[in-house]
Amino acid sequence: MPQAAAPRVAIVGAGLAGATCAQALAAAGCAVQVLDKARGPGGRLATRRLSWTAADGAPRSARVDHGAPGFAVADPGALAALQGLGGDTPVAAWAPQAAPGGRAIRPAGDWQLPAPDMPSVCRTLLRGVPLRLSFTVERLVREAGAWCLEGRSETGPERLDAAFDAVVLALPPAQAAPLLAPHRPDWAQSASLAVMQPCWTLMGVSRQPTRPMDWQVLRPDGGPLSWLHRDDLRPGRSAAEGEAHWVAHARGAWSREHLEQPPEWVLPQLQAALDAALQPLLGEALAWRHAVVHRWRYALPQPTGTPARRQAWWDGAQRLGVCGDFLGGVGAEGAWLSAQALLDAMPPRGR
Repeated sequence: MPQAAAPRVAIVGAGLAGATCAQALAAAGCAVQVLDKARGPGGRLATRRLSWTAADGAPRSARVDHGAPGFAVADPGALAALQGLGGDTPVAAWAPQAAPGGRAIRPAGDWQLPAPDMPSVCRTLLRGVPLRLSFTVERLVREAGAWCLEGRSETGPERLDAAFDAVVLALPPAQAAPLLAPHRPDWAQSASLAVMQPCWTLMGVSRQPTRPMDWQVLRPDGGPLSWLHRDDLRPGRSAAEGEAHWVAHARGAWSREHLEQPPEWVLPQLQAALDAALQPLLGEALAWRHAVVHRWRYALPQPTGTPARRQAWWDGAQRLGVCGDFLGGVGAEGAWLSAQALLDAMPPRGR
């Protein structure tokens, strides 16, 4: 008998949830195609390359982790999966030291930090899986029992020729909702009501502070900032001699209030907030060499106070699935648990 063709599965979203599904389904024999609107995989597991011209005219660059600062993982399965990536994606334990005078780091204990950068986890999971970047999926079309995807690339509107047996959406809920509406309006309504906190993030390079630092993280008690860390003092990270790398995340409420402000307005606001938070610790203002801001529209699910959980949506009749941290819980652990829940619900080989 002729061998059945491998089921074709489209996964929209190349963050941790989507990459986890892609690896497992490809290993099970599916023909997987991953699509993402960004220029690289990782989602909020993000590292940014900063480039600027120094005072002497020389070009300079640095890399900072401006998305999730690390993995706070409690589930044994999630921890084993992340630590088992190995190869060129070592994941090291990181016990962040909190600065005096700020709030405690939650959750306490070791975090996990991949090297050389945060997206390396997703790059490793997606190794060997077809990945289409800079493509925004705008519509799911159900025709003759199969899925077709329509979207937009850098060159304009495009309809993918392939017909897929199943589709997985691993997207923030606000982005998943319009894709779901024609096929699962109940899911679309639930997704549209899911609250995701935005976050303005400041990242930059300053002159090395005069006062020595024995901490890496500060969680201010007040003001616009919820978290700041010295990126080059973390495992696997470094800075040029005489430089310090900073990342500061604004509070969700502040970010929501100023979500539509232009970056040139947000940048000095967050620089002033960072200087105010650091002044009691360093005794001086930062001497900036380069700084930029980034707006995360969908940074984190609204905290519920409950632990991360295995939860996803799967419609077996239409072969349509949804996973992500808005279902599984805050952070990388929630994204991984939601992906596992979806994989458990899907039949073997995605059929």
